[in-house]
Amino acid sequence: MYRVVLVDDEPVIVEGLKKVIKWADYGCEVIATANAGQSGLRLVSKENPDILITDIRMPGMDGLTMVAALRSEHPDMEITILTGFPEFSYAQEAIALGCRRYLLKPSKMSELEEAVRAMTGKLDQRKALRGEGDLPSLPAKEDEEVLDESAAGNFIVSNALAYIESHYNEKLTLTDVAEQVYVSSWHLSKLLNRQTGQSFSETVNSVRITKAKEYLRDPSLTIADVAERSGFADLAHFARVFKSVEGVPAGKYRSQLTME
Repeated sequence: MYRVVLVDDEPVIVEGLKKVIKWADYGCEVIATANAGQSGLRLVSKENPDILITDIRMPGMDGLTMVAALRSEHPDMEITILTGFPEFSYAQEAIALGCRRYLLKPSKMSELEEAVRAMTGKLDQRKALRGEGDLPSLPAKEDEEVLDESAAGNFIVSNALAYIESHYNEKLTLTDVAEQVYVSSWHLSKLLNRQTGQSFSETVNSVRITKAKEYLRDPSLTIADVAERSGFADLAHFARVFKSVEGVPAGKYRSQLTME
């Protein structure tokens, strides 16, 4: 039986989905439900379901970032979006990130059933590719989920970098940024290293040094001022990182600017 989780901030929607769809006919079982985005994410992390049907516009959640996080950390999970948000570009992005279907409320029964068939069909196909269960094995081939996972990872890293760019002068931890993009600290660290070739601290320092170089162009700012505005906790740390990244001390870098 494929394990199903339902998430929607409207309890009546969740209860309706549980009762209206004949899950057993599709080899499925609803194992858990949630009525909020954050609790839904925790539930998915705990249960690791095969299928998720969720709204994408819930209070306090960035829907596309949520979808990207789910696809990246659970690449084998099938996702259908059921939402009242009709924006076409939004739907396109959700599909590009790996959602199987994007349905608008109120959906027809035929649309819901087709979505379930599409998701279970993909799960059956994946099983066959792996030679699992009673399904006939299929020749090994590159699965489209690889592309979905890559797109999701790119989306997460882009959002993480944007957050760092906006908060570089604050105290930043890997956990802080991971929470903003709805993935675990470990997963974000892996994605950053894979796509940027840098650790989290190296990524943050790179952004801060770029900002510091801009501040150094202002002669009214002392080196200590530059360090503070760039987000470094103390001048000594700034000095070490700047020289490591740029190859020269911050003071010498400033002097070279005046000679240009």
